Amino acid sequence: MRLKINLRQLGPIHTLLDVGRMRALLRRSEMGMVLAGALVGVTSGLAVTAMSLISREMHSLIFGISDVERLSSSEINDKFLLMAAPVAGGVLLGLLMYVLAKTRKKPMVDPIEANALHGGRLSLTDSIIVAIQNLISNGFGASVGLEAGYTQLASGIASKLGYKLQLRRADLRVLVGCGAAGAIAAAFNAPLTGAFYAFELIIGTYTIVSLTPVVVSALVSTLIARWLGGSDFIIDIGDFGTVMPADYIPAILLGAFCAGIGILIMQGVAFVEELARRSSIALPFRPALGGIVVGLLALVTPQVLSAGHGALQLNLARDVAIPALVGLFLLKAFASAISIGSGFRGGLFFASLFMGALLGKFFAYSAPYFAQASLTPIIYAVVGMSSLAVAVIGGPLTMTFLALEITGDFPITVLVLAAVITSSLVVRSTFGYSFATWRFHLRGESIRSAHDVGWIRNLTVNKLMRADVKTAKVGTSIEAFKESFPIGSAQRVILVEDSGKYAGLVLVPDIYANLTDTADESKGLDEFVRYRNDFLTPQMNAKQAAAIFDKTESEALAVVNNLVERTVVGQLSEAHTLRRYSEELDRRRREVSGEI
Repeated sequence: MRLKINLRQLGPIHTLLDVGRMRALLRRSEMGMVLAGALVGVTSGLAVTAMSLISREMHSLIFGISDVERLSSSEINDKFLLMAAPVAGGVLLGLLMYVLAKTRKKPMVDPIEANALHGGRLSLTDSIIVAIQNLISNGFGASVGLEAGYTQLASGIASKLGYKLQLRRADLRVLVGCGAAGAIAAAFNAPLTGAFYAFELIIGTYTIVSLTPVVVSALVSTLIARWLGGSDFIIDIGDFGTVMPADYIPAILLGAFCAGIGILIMQGVAFVEELARRSSIALPFRPALGGIVVGLLALVTPQVLSAGHGALQLNLARDVAIPALVGLFLLKAFASAISIGSGFRGGLFFASLFMGALLGKFFAYSAPYFAQASLTPIIYAVVGMSSLAVAVIGGPLTMTFLALEITGDFPITVLVLAAVITSSLVVRSTFGYSFATWRFHLRGESIRSAHDVGWIRNLTVNKLMRADVKTAKVGTSIEAFKESFPIGSAQRVILVEDSGKYAGLVLVPDIYANLTDTADESKGLDEFVRYRNDFLTPQMNAKQAAAIFDKTESEALAVVNNLVERTVVGQLSEAHTLRRYSEELDRRRREVSGEI
Protein backbone atom coordinates (compact mmCIF):
# COMPACT_ATOMS: atom_id res chain seq x y z
CA MET A 1 0.00 0.00 0.00
CA ARG A 2 1.51 3.30 -1.11
CA LEU A 3 1.08 6.38 1.07
CA LYS A 4 0.37 9.58 -0.84
CA ILE A 5 0.96 12.92 0.85
CA ASN A 6 -0.55 16.13 -0.44
CA LEU A 7 1.89 18.94 0.29
CA ARG A 8 -0.96 21.42 0.57
CA GLN A 9 -2.20 19.55 3.61
CA LEU A 10 1.05 20.25 5.50
CA GLY A 11 0.09 23.83 6.23
CA PRO A 12 2.80 26.57 6.58
CA ILE A 13 5.71 24.26 5.72
CA HIS A 14 4.17 23.64 2.32
CA THR A 15 6.02 26.58 0.82
CA LEU A 16 9.36 25.43 2.24
CA LEU A 17 8.93 21.92 0.87
CA ASP A 18 7.82 23.09 -2.56
CA VAL A 19 11.01 24.11 -4.40
CA GLY A 20 9.08 26.04 -7.03
CA ARG A 21 7.21 28.12 -4.48
CA MET A 22 10.38 28.72 -2.48
CA ARG A 23 12.19 29.88 -5.61
CA ALA A 24 9.37 32.26 -6.46
CA LEU A 25 9.38 33.65 -2.91
CA LEU A 26 13.13 34.26 -3.04
CA ARG A 27 13.00 36.00 -6.40
CA ARG A 28 10.15 38.38 -5.64
CA SER A 29 10.49 39.09 -1.92
CA GLU A 30 13.22 40.27 0.42
CA MET A 31 11.62 38.13 3.11
CA GLY A 32 12.47 35.08 1.02
CA MET A 33 16.17 35.98 1.12
CA VAL A 34 15.92 36.51 4.88
CA LEU A 35 14.51 33.00 5.26
CA ALA A 36 17.27 31.62 3.06
CA GLY A 37 19.86 33.51 5.16
CA ALA A 38 18.43 32.00 8.34
CA LEU A 39 18.59 28.51 6.83
CA VAL A 40 22.18 29.09 5.78
CA GLY A 41 22.91 30.33 9.32
CA VAL A 42 21.66 27.04 10.74
CA THR A 43 23.81 24.97 8.36
CA SER A 44 26.83 27.21 9.00
CA GLY A 45 26.51 26.86 12.77
CA LEU A 46 26.22 23.09 12.47
CA ALA A 47 29.20 22.87 10.08
CA VAL A 48 31.47 25.02 12.28
CA THR A 49 30.51 23.16 15.45
CA ALA A 50 31.08 19.78 13.80
CA MET A 51 34.49 20.77 12.43
CA SER A 52 35.54 22.27 15.75
CA LEU A 53 34.53 19.16 17.70
CA ILE A 54 36.29 16.86 15.21
CA SER A 55 39.47 18.96 15.47
CA ARG A 56 39.41 18.92 19.28
CA GLU A 57 38.83 15.16 19.28
CA MET A 58 41.74 14.65 16.87
CA HIS A 59 44.02 16.70 19.13
CA SER A 60 42.92 14.62 22.09
CA LEU A 61 43.46 11.27 20.36
CA ILE A 62 46.69 12.12 18.53
CA PHE A 63 48.50 14.16 21.19
CA GLY A 64 46.98 12.58 24.28
CA ILE A 65 45.58 15.78 25.78
CA SER A 66 42.23 16.19 27.54
CA ASP A 67 39.12 17.42 25.75
CA VAL A 68 39.14 20.72 27.64
CA GLU A 69 42.75 21.58 26.80
CA ARG A 70 43.93 23.53 23.77
CA LEU A 71 46.77 21.94 21.83
CA SER A 72 48.95 25.06 21.64
CA SER A 73 48.81 25.60 25.42
CA SER A 74 49.27 21.97 26.49
CA GLU A 75 52.33 20.45 28.10
CA ILE A 76 53.33 17.52 25.88
CA ASN A 77 56.30 15.58 27.22
CA ASP A 78 56.44 12.96 24.47
CA LYS A 79 58.98 14.55 22.10
CA PHE A 80 58.62 11.76 19.55
CA LEU A 81 54.88 12.46 19.37
CA LEU A 82 55.47 16.17 18.83
CA MET A 83 57.79 15.34 15.96
CA ALA A 84 55.84 12.47 14.42
CA ALA A 85 52.28 13.87 14.43
CA PRO A 86 52.81 16.69 11.87
CA VAL A 87 54.79 14.30 9.67
CA ALA A 88 51.99 11.71 9.80
CA GLY A 89 49.48 14.42 8.92
CA GLY A 90 51.67 15.47 6.00
CA VAL A 91 51.85 11.89 4.72
CA LEU A 92 48.07 11.48 4.97
CA LEU A 93 47.48 14.81 3.26
CA GLY A 94 49.99 13.92 0.55
CA LEU A 95 48.13 10.69 -0.21
CA LEU A 96 44.88 12.63 -0.48
CA MET A 97 46.54 15.17 -2.80
CA TYR A 98 47.84 12.32 -4.98
CA VAL A 99 44.34 10.85 -5.32
CA LEU A 100 42.83 14.26 -6.07
CA ALA A 101 45.45 14.95 -8.74
CA LYS A 102 44.33 11.79 -10.53
CA THR A 103 40.59 12.32 -10.17
CA ARG A 104 39.95 16.09 -10.08
CA LYS A 105 41.66 18.28 -12.67
CA LYS A 106 39.96 21.63 -12.05
CA PRO A 107 41.45 23.90 -9.36
CA MET A 108 39.35 24.39 -6.26
CA VAL A 109 37.64 27.77 -5.91
CA ASP A 110 37.31 29.62 -2.61
CA PRO A 111 34.40 31.94 -1.68
CA ILE A 112 36.26 35.15 -2.57
CA GLU A 113 37.14 33.90 -6.06
CA ALA A 114 33.67 32.40 -6.51
CA ASN A 115 31.96 35.71 -5.79
CA ALA A 116 34.46 37.76 -7.79
CA LEU A 117 34.58 35.64 -10.94
CA HIS A 118 31.88 32.97 -10.93
CA GLY A 119 28.78 34.70 -9.64
CA GLY A 120 28.81 32.74 -6.37
CA ARG A 121 29.14 29.28 -7.96
CA LEU A 122 30.99 26.93 -5.61
CA SER A 123 31.37 23.18 -5.82
CA LEU A 124 30.02 21.55 -2.66
CA THR A 125 32.17 18.48 -3.28
CA ASP A 126 35.30 20.63 -3.52
CA SER A 127 34.26 22.51 -0.38
CA ILE A 128 33.91 19.27 1.56
CA ILE A 129 37.33 18.14 0.32
CA VAL A 130 38.90 21.44 1.42
CA ALA A 131 37.25 21.10 4.85
CA ILE A 132 38.65 17.56 5.20
CA GLN A 133 42.13 18.72 4.17
CA ASN A 134 41.88 21.56 6.69
CA LEU A 135 40.86 19.14 9.44
CA ILE A 136 43.78 16.83 8.65
CA SER A 137 46.21 19.74 8.67
CA ASN A 138 44.93 21.29 11.89
CA GLY A 139 44.19 18.00 13.61
CA PHE A 140 47.75 16.72 13.20
CA GLY A 141 49.22 19.99 14.47
CA ALA A 142 50.14 21.99 11.36
CA SER A 143 50.35 25.70 12.15
CA VAL A 144 47.10 26.67 10.43
CA GLY A 145 43.62 27.61 11.60
CA LEU A 146 40.23 26.15 10.72
CA GLU A 147 38.63 29.43 9.61
CA ALA A 148 39.39 28.74 5.92
CA GLY A 149 37.65 25.37 6.20
CA TYR A 150 34.73 26.91 8.08
CA THR A 151 34.06 29.54 5.42
CA GLN A 152 34.67 27.14 2.53
CA LEU A 153 32.22 24.52 3.78
CA ALA A 154 29.54 26.96 4.91
CA SER A 155 29.77 28.96 1.67
CA GLY A 156 29.73 25.76 -0.39
CA ILE A 157 26.50 24.65 1.29
CA ALA A 158 24.98 28.11 0.71
CA SER A 159 26.01 28.10 -2.95
CA LYS A 160 24.52 24.64 -3.47
CA LEU A 161 21.25 25.78 -1.92
CA GLY A 162 21.17 28.89 -4.10
CA TYR A 163 21.97 26.86 -7.22
CA LYS A 164 19.14 24.41 -6.51
CA LEU A 165 16.77 27.34 -6.08
CA GLN A 166 18.08 28.90 -9.33
CA LEU A 167 18.80 32.27 -7.73
CA ARG A 168 19.90 35.28 -9.71
CA ARG A 169 23.61 36.03 -9.83
CA ALA A 170 23.40 38.87 -7.28
CA ASP A 171 21.24 36.84 -4.88
CA LEU A 172 23.56 33.83 -5.11
CA ARG A 173 26.55 36.03 -4.23
CA VAL A 174 24.68 37.36 -1.19
CA LEU A 175 23.79 33.82 -0.09
CA VAL A 176 27.45 32.78 -0.32
CA GLY A 177 28.20 35.81 1.86
CA CYS A 178 25.59 34.57 4.33
CA GLY A 179 27.48 31.27 4.56
CA ALA A 180 30.79 32.99 5.24
CA ALA A 181 29.18 35.35 7.76
CA GLY A 182 27.67 32.42 9.62
CA ALA A 183 30.97 30.56 9.63
CA ILE A 184 33.04 33.39 11.13
CA ALA A 185 30.27 34.40 13.52
CA ALA A 186 30.04 30.84 14.85
CA ALA A 187 33.83 30.46 15.03
CA PHE A 188 34.26 33.52 17.28
CA ASN A 189 30.74 33.82 18.74
CA ALA A 190 30.77 37.27 17.20
CA PRO A 191 27.82 38.02 14.85
CA LEU A 192 28.92 41.56 13.94
CA THR A 193 32.38 40.27 13.01
CA GLY A 194 30.85 37.58 10.83
CA ALA A 195 28.49 40.00 9.09
CA PHE A 196 31.20 42.52 8.22
CA TYR A 197 33.57 39.73 7.19
CA ALA A 198 30.97 38.87 4.57
CA PHE A 199 30.46 42.47 3.46
CA GLU A 200 34.15 43.40 3.22
CA LEU A 201 35.78 40.16 2.08
CA ILE A 202 33.17 37.89 0.46
CA ILE A 203 30.48 40.08 -1.09
CA GLY A 204 32.80 43.04 -1.57
CA THR A 205 30.19 45.69 -0.90
CA TYR A 206 27.40 46.66 1.47
CA THR A 207 23.80 47.24 0.41
CA ILE A 208 20.60 47.65 2.37
CA VAL A 209 19.20 44.64 0.51
CA SER A 210 22.02 42.32 1.59
CA LEU A 211 22.15 43.63 5.18
CA THR A 212 19.23 41.68 6.62
CA PRO A 213 19.95 38.17 5.28
CA VAL A 214 23.65 38.40 6.15
CA VAL A 215 23.04 39.66 9.69
CA VAL A 216 20.28 37.08 10.25
CA SER A 217 22.62 34.31 9.09
CA ALA A 218 25.35 35.51 11.45
CA LEU A 219 22.96 35.75 14.42
CA VAL A 220 21.36 32.34 13.81
CA SER A 221 24.74 30.68 13.32
CA THR A 222 26.05 32.22 16.55
CA LEU A 223 23.04 30.96 18.48
CA ILE A 224 23.48 27.45 17.05
CA ALA A 225 27.19 27.42 17.93
CA ARG A 226 26.54 28.69 21.46
CA TRP A 227 23.80 26.12 21.96
CA LEU A 228 25.92 23.21 20.74
CA GLY A 229 29.43 24.32 21.71
CA GLY A 230 28.96 26.82 24.50
CA SER A 231 32.48 28.31 24.33
CA ASP A 232 33.24 32.03 23.97
CA PHE A 233 36.36 33.75 22.67
CA ILE A 234 36.67 36.53 25.26
CA ILE A 235 39.65 38.66 26.33
CA ASP A 236 39.54 40.31 29.75
CA ILE A 237 41.40 43.62 29.39
CA GLY A 238 41.08 44.44 33.11
CA ASP A 239 40.87 47.94 34.60
CA PHE A 240 42.98 50.62 32.98
CA GLY A 241 41.14 53.89 33.43
CA THR A 242 40.14 55.91 30.36
CA VAL A 243 41.59 56.20 26.88
CA MET A 244 43.44 59.52 26.54
CA PRO A 245 44.10 61.44 23.29
CA ALA A 246 47.80 60.69 23.76
CA ASP A 247 47.03 56.97 23.57
CA TYR A 248 46.18 57.24 19.88
CA ILE A 249 49.75 58.07 18.87
CA PRO A 250 51.31 54.74 19.96
CA ALA A 251 48.23 52.86 18.66
CA ILE A 252 48.64 54.40 15.20
CA LEU A 253 52.36 53.66 15.22
CA LEU A 254 51.61 50.07 16.23
CA GLY A 255 49.17 49.82 13.32
CA ALA A 256 51.85 50.95 10.86
CA PHE A 257 54.38 48.59 12.44
CA CYS A 258 51.99 45.63 12.11
CA ALA A 259 51.33 46.55 8.48
CA GLY A 260 55.02 46.19 7.66
CA ILE A 261 55.27 42.88 9.50
CA GLY A 262 52.12 41.61 7.78
CA ILE A 263 53.60 42.33 4.36
CA LEU A 264 56.75 40.42 5.31
CA ILE A 265 54.64 37.44 6.48
CA MET A 266 52.66 37.31 3.23
CA GLN A 267 55.81 37.53 1.13
CA GLY A 268 57.43 34.90 3.33
CA VAL A 269 54.59 32.44 2.69
CA ALA A 270 54.78 33.18 -1.05
CA PHE A 271 58.56 32.65 -0.97
CA VAL A 272 58.17 29.23 0.66
CA GLU A 273 55.48 28.24 -1.88
CA GLU A 274 57.66 29.35 -4.78
CA LEU A 275 60.67 27.53 -3.32
CA ALA A 276 58.62 24.34 -3.02
CA ARG A 277 57.26 24.78 -6.55
CA ARG A 278 60.72 25.19 -8.06
CA SER A 279 62.14 22.22 -6.20
CA SER A 280 62.18 18.74 -7.67
CA ILE A 281 60.03 17.43 -4.81
CA ALA A 282 56.73 15.98 -6.03
CA LEU A 283 53.61 17.70 -4.72
CA PRO A 284 52.36 14.77 -2.57
CA PHE A 285 55.69 14.62 -0.68
CA ARG A 286 55.84 18.30 0.26
CA PRO A 287 53.42 18.23 3.24
CA ALA A 288 55.41 15.43 4.89
CA LEU A 289 58.64 17.43 4.56
CA GLY A 290 56.83 20.50 5.88
CA GLY A 291 55.60 18.36 8.77
CA ILE A 292 59.20 17.53 9.66
CA VAL A 293 60.03 21.23 9.97
CA VAL A 294 56.87 21.95 11.99
CA GLY A 295 57.67 18.99 14.25
CA LEU A 296 61.18 20.30 14.88
CA LEU A 297 59.75 23.72 15.78
CA ALA A 298 57.22 22.04 18.10
CA LEU A 299 60.13 20.48 19.98
CA VAL A 300 61.14 24.02 20.92
CA THR A 301 57.60 24.95 22.01
CA PRO A 302 54.20 23.32 21.31
CA GLN A 303 52.72 26.82 21.04
CA VAL A 304 53.49 26.80 17.32
CA LEU A 305 51.05 23.93 16.74
CA SER A 306 47.56 24.36 15.34
CA ALA A 307 45.91 27.81 15.14
CA GLY A 308 47.09 29.08 18.52
CA HIS A 309 43.91 29.60 20.57
CA GLY A 310 45.45 28.23 23.75
CA ALA A 311 48.78 29.94 23.18
CA LEU A 312 47.05 33.31 22.73
CA GLN A 313 45.23 33.06 26.05
CA LEU A 314 48.40 31.76 27.72
CA ASN A 315 50.53 34.72 26.60
CA LEU A 316 47.86 37.31 27.32
CA ALA A 317 47.41 36.10 30.88
CA ARG A 318 51.06 36.36 31.96
CA ASP A 319 54.07 38.62 31.62
CA VAL A 320 56.51 37.36 29.00
CA ALA A 321 60.08 38.58 28.53
CA ILE A 322 60.90 40.42 25.31
CA PRO A 323 63.32 37.72 24.01
CA ALA A 324 60.62 35.07 24.58
CA LEU A 325 58.02 37.18 22.73
CA VAL A 326 60.34 37.72 19.77
CA GLY A 327 61.36 34.07 19.69
CA LEU A 328 57.79 32.78 19.84
CA PHE A 329 56.69 35.22 17.14
CA LEU A 330 59.47 34.11 14.80
CA LEU A 331 58.76 30.44 15.47
CA LYS A 332 55.02 30.86 14.84
CA ALA A 333 55.55 32.91 11.68
CA PHE A 334 58.04 30.38 10.33
CA ALA A 335 55.79 27.42 11.25
CA SER A 336 52.78 29.04 9.53
CA ALA A 337 54.78 29.88 6.41
CA ILE A 338 56.18 26.34 6.20
CA SER A 339 52.78 24.76 6.83
CA ILE A 340 50.96 26.69 4.10
CA GLY A 341 53.91 26.80 1.71
CA SER A 342 54.43 23.03 1.87
CA GLY A 343 50.80 22.25 1.07
CA PHE A 344 48.93 22.01 4.36
CA ARG A 345 45.39 23.38 4.02
CA GLY A 346 44.32 26.27 6.21
CA GLY A 347 44.51 29.99 6.64
CA LEU A 348 46.25 32.69 8.63
CA PHE A 349 43.17 34.21 10.26
CA PHE A 350 43.75 33.14 13.84
CA ALA A 351 47.51 32.79 13.40
CA SER A 352 47.61 36.50 12.49
CA LEU A 353 45.57 37.32 15.61
CA PHE A 354 48.01 35.36 17.77
CA MET A 355 51.12 36.87 16.17
CA GLY A 356 49.57 40.34 16.32
CA ALA A 357 48.99 39.96 20.06
CA LEU A 358 52.66 39.05 20.49
CA LEU A 359 53.68 42.10 18.48
CA GLY A 360 51.41 44.30 20.61
CA LYS A 361 52.96 43.12 23.86
CA PHE A 362 56.44 43.48 22.38
CA PHE A 363 55.58 47.05 21.35
CA ALA A 364 54.25 47.81 24.83
CA TYR A 365 57.43 46.58 26.52
CA SER A 366 59.99 48.04 24.14
CA ALA A 367 58.42 51.15 22.57
CA PRO A 368 59.74 54.57 23.68
CA TYR A 369 57.87 56.40 26.38
CA PHE A 370 54.89 58.45 25.20
CA ALA A 371 53.86 61.29 27.49
CA GLN A 372 50.45 60.81 29.06
CA ALA A 373 49.98 57.38 27.42
CA SER A 374 48.19 55.00 29.80
CA LEU A 375 47.60 51.77 27.89
CA THR A 376 48.43 48.41 29.42
CA PRO A 377 50.29 45.61 27.57
CA ILE A 378 47.10 43.59 27.14
CA ILE A 379 45.41 46.54 25.40
CA TYR A 380 48.42 46.88 23.10
CA ALA A 381 47.99 43.14 22.43
CA VAL A 382 44.36 43.68 21.35
CA VAL A 383 45.37 46.59 19.12
CA GLY A 384 48.25 44.55 17.67
CA MET A 385 46.15 41.46 16.95
CA SER A 386 43.55 43.52 15.10
CA SER A 387 46.17 45.51 13.16
CA LEU A 388 48.14 42.47 11.98
CA ALA A 389 44.94 40.61 11.08
CA VAL A 390 43.85 43.57 8.93
CA ALA A 391 47.24 43.62 7.21
CA VAL A 392 47.07 39.91 6.37
CA ILE A 393 43.35 39.16 6.03
CA GLY A 394 41.88 42.58 5.24
CA GLY A 395 38.57 43.96 6.50
CA PRO A 396 39.22 46.88 8.88
CA LEU A 397 35.63 47.00 10.13
CA THR A 398 35.63 43.23 10.56
CA MET A 399 38.62 43.36 12.89
CA THR A 400 37.28 46.44 14.69
CA PHE A 401 34.03 44.66 15.52
CA LEU A 402 36.00 41.57 16.54
CA ALA A 403 37.87 43.70 19.08
CA LEU A 404 34.54 45.09 20.32
CA GLU A 405 32.92 41.67 20.68
CA ILE A 406 35.86 39.95 22.38
CA THR A 407 36.58 42.79 24.84
CA GLY A 408 33.16 44.38 25.26
CA ASP A 409 34.85 47.77 25.62
CA PHE A 410 33.85 50.59 23.26
CA PRO A 411 36.70 53.07 23.99
CA ILE A 412 39.23 50.35 23.20
CA THR A 413 37.33 49.65 19.98
CA VAL A 414 37.75 53.27 18.86
CA LEU A 415 41.47 52.96 19.56
CA VAL A 416 41.57 49.74 17.53
CA LEU A 417 39.72 51.46 14.68
CA ALA A 418 42.45 54.12 14.42
CA ALA A 419 45.13 51.43 14.36
CA VAL A 420 43.45 49.15 11.80
CA ILE A 421 42.72 52.05 9.45
CA THR A 422 46.41 52.96 9.59
CA SER A 423 47.43 49.35 9.00
CA SER A 424 45.01 48.96 6.09
CA LEU A 425 46.15 52.24 4.50
CA VAL A 426 49.83 51.32 4.73
CA VAL A 427 49.27 47.87 3.22
CA ARG A 428 47.09 49.15 0.37
CA SER A 429 49.51 51.98 -0.39
CA THR A 430 52.69 49.93 -0.35
CA PHE A 431 51.65 46.36 -1.16
CA GLY A 432 48.10 46.44 -2.48
CA TYR A 433 46.96 42.92 -1.56
CA SER A 434 45.58 40.85 1.29
CA PHE A 435 46.83 37.30 1.76
CA ALA A 436 44.04 35.81 -0.38
CA THR A 437 44.29 38.34 -3.23
CA TRP A 438 48.10 38.13 -3.13
CA ARG A 439 47.85 34.41 -3.85
CA PHE A 440 45.41 35.16 -6.69
CA HIS A 441 47.96 37.61 -8.08
CA LEU A 442 50.68 34.96 -7.98
CA ARG A 443 48.38 32.66 -9.97
CA GLY A 444 47.88 35.36 -12.61
CA GLU A 445 44.43 36.55 -11.52
CA SER A 446 43.87 40.31 -11.46
CA ILE A 447 41.18 40.45 -8.76
CA ARG A 448 41.84 42.62 -5.70
CA SER A 449 38.65 41.84 -3.76
CA ALA A 450 35.35 39.98 -3.98
CA HIS A 451 33.74 42.73 -6.07
CA ASP A 452 31.87 41.07 -8.93
CA VAL A 453 34.15 41.34 -11.96
CA GLY A 454 33.18 37.95 -13.38
CA TRP A 455 30.31 39.47 -15.34
CA ILE A 456 32.71 41.38 -17.58
CA ARG A 457 34.52 38.14 -18.35
CA ASN A 458 31.20 36.53 -19.22
CA LEU A 459 30.28 39.41 -21.52
CA THR A 460 32.40 38.06 -24.35
CA VAL A 461 32.72 38.95 -28.00
CA ASN A 462 31.13 35.59 -28.81
CA LYS A 463 27.93 36.72 -27.06
CA LEU A 464 27.97 40.21 -28.59
CA MET A 465 28.93 39.58 -32.23
CA ARG A 466 26.74 39.12 -35.31
CA ALA A 467 27.32 35.90 -37.21
CA ASP A 468 25.55 37.01 -40.43
CA VAL A 469 28.48 38.84 -42.06
CA LYS A 470 29.02 39.71 -45.69
CA THR A 471 32.28 38.41 -47.16
CA ALA A 472 34.13 38.61 -50.47
CA LYS A 473 37.22 36.94 -51.88
CA VAL A 474 40.53 38.79 -51.86
CA GLY A 475 40.91 38.67 -55.64
CA THR A 476 37.50 40.18 -56.37
CA SER A 477 37.63 43.05 -58.86
CA ILE A 478 36.03 46.41 -58.17
CA GLU A 479 33.45 45.79 -60.91
CA ALA A 480 32.44 42.42 -59.46
CA PHE A 481 32.39 43.88 -55.98
CA LYS A 482 29.98 46.64 -57.07
CA GLU A 483 27.69 44.11 -58.68
CA SER A 484 27.62 41.98 -55.51
CA PHE A 485 27.31 44.90 -53.10
CA PRO A 486 25.35 47.85 -54.49
CA ILE A 487 25.65 51.07 -52.54
CA GLY A 488 23.42 50.96 -49.51
CA SER A 489 23.34 47.15 -49.35
CA ALA A 490 26.02 46.94 -46.69
CA GLN A 491 28.24 49.22 -44.63
CA ARG A 492 31.30 46.98 -44.70
CA VAL A 493 32.44 43.72 -46.26
CA ILE A 494 35.05 41.31 -44.86
CA LEU A 495 37.66 39.99 -47.28
CA VAL A 496 38.76 36.37 -46.97
CA GLU A 497 41.30 34.23 -48.77
CA ASP A 498 40.33 31.09 -50.68
CA SER A 499 41.03 29.07 -47.53
CA GLY A 500 38.61 31.24 -45.56
CA LYS A 501 41.37 33.08 -43.68
CA TYR A 502 40.70 36.70 -42.76
CA ALA A 503 42.44 39.19 -45.07
CA GLY A 504 40.99 42.57 -44.16
CA LEU A 505 37.91 44.76 -44.19
CA VAL A 506 36.49 47.01 -46.92
CA LEU A 507 34.08 49.91 -46.35
CA VAL A 508 31.49 49.88 -49.15
CA PRO A 509 31.02 53.70 -49.24
CA ASP A 510 34.79 54.08 -49.85
CA ILE A 511 34.52 52.04 -53.06
CA TYR A 512 31.84 54.30 -54.52
CA ALA A 513 33.17 57.61 -53.17
CA ASN A 514 36.69 57.23 -54.60
CA LEU A 515 35.85 55.93 -58.10
CA THR A 516 35.71 58.22 -61.14
CA ASP A 517 34.29 57.57 -64.54
CA THR A 518 37.79 56.98 -65.91
CA ALA A 519 38.83 54.53 -63.15
CA ASP A 520 39.73 50.99 -64.11
CA GLU A 521 37.10 48.83 -62.43
CA SER A 522 38.93 45.64 -63.35
CA LYS A 523 41.48 46.35 -60.64
CA GLY A 524 41.41 44.62 -57.27
CA LEU A 525 40.47 45.98 -53.87
CA ASP A 526 43.99 46.26 -52.43
CA GLU A 527 44.00 50.02 -51.97
CA PHE A 528 40.68 49.92 -50.08
CA VAL A 529 41.54 47.14 -47.61
CA ARG A 530 41.74 48.17 -43.96
CA TYR A 531 42.57 46.50 -40.64
CA ARG A 532 44.50 43.60 -42.16
CA ASN A 533 45.92 42.63 -38.77
CA ASP A 534 43.25 44.08 -36.51
CA PHE A 535 40.45 41.76 -35.46
CA LEU A 536 38.71 40.27 -32.44
CA THR A 537 38.45 36.73 -31.11
CA PRO A 538 35.34 35.18 -29.48
CA GLN A 539 37.09 34.72 -26.12
CA MET A 540 37.78 38.43 -25.62
CA ASN A 541 35.53 40.27 -23.17
CA ALA A 542 33.78 43.55 -23.84
CA LYS A 543 36.42 45.59 -22.03
CA GLN A 544 39.22 44.12 -24.15
CA ALA A 545 37.19 44.65 -27.32
CA ALA A 546 36.52 48.28 -26.42
CA ALA A 547 40.27 48.83 -25.93
CA ILE A 548 40.98 47.42 -29.42
CA PHE A 549 38.29 49.60 -30.96
CA ASP A 550 39.87 52.63 -29.29
CA LYS A 551 43.35 51.67 -30.49
CA THR A 552 42.36 50.99 -34.12
CA GLU A 553 39.81 53.83 -34.31
CA SER A 554 37.46 51.46 -36.10
CA GLU A 555 33.69 51.46 -35.86
CA ALA A 556 33.54 47.69 -36.39
CA LEU A 557 35.93 44.76 -36.65
CA ALA A 558 35.81 41.17 -37.84
CA VAL A 559 35.78 38.29 -35.38
CA VAL A 560 38.02 35.31 -36.17
CA ASN A 561 38.01 31.91 -34.50
CA ASN A 562 41.64 32.04 -33.29
CA LEU A 563 44.98 33.70 -33.99
CA VAL A 564 46.29 30.82 -36.12
CA GLU A 565 43.46 29.82 -38.48
CA ARG A 566 41.85 33.28 -38.48
CA THR A 567 38.59 31.97 -39.94
CA VAL A 568 35.90 34.65 -39.91
CA VAL A 569 33.03 33.78 -37.60
CA GLY A 570 31.35 37.13 -37.12
CA GLN A 571 31.49 40.89 -36.83
CA LEU A 572 31.14 43.30 -33.92
CA SER A 573 30.56 47.05 -33.86
CA GLU A 574 31.96 49.47 -31.29
CA ALA A 575 28.55 51.07 -30.71
CA HIS A 576 26.91 47.77 -29.78
CA THR A 577 29.82 46.80 -27.55
CA LEU A 578 29.77 50.06 -25.61
CA ARG A 579 25.98 50.01 -25.30
CA ARG A 580 25.93 46.48 -23.83
CA TYR A 581 28.90 47.28 -21.59
CA SER A 582 27.14 50.40 -20.32
CA GLU A 583 23.92 48.45 -19.70
CA GLU A 584 25.77 45.85 -17.61
CA LEU A 585 27.62 48.52 -15.66
CA ASP A 586 24.35 50.23 -14.88
CA ARG A 587 22.82 46.94 -13.79
CA ARG A 588 25.70 46.29 -11.36
CA ARG A 589 25.35 49.86 -10.03
CA ARG A 590 21.64 49.29 -9.41
CA GLU A 591 22.38 46.01 -7.66
CA VAL A 592 24.91 47.71 -5.39
CA SER A 593 22.50 50.53 -4.57
CA GLY A 594 19.70 48.07 -3.85
CA GLU A 595 17.44 49.21 -6.70
CA ILE A 596 17.20 45.63 -8.00
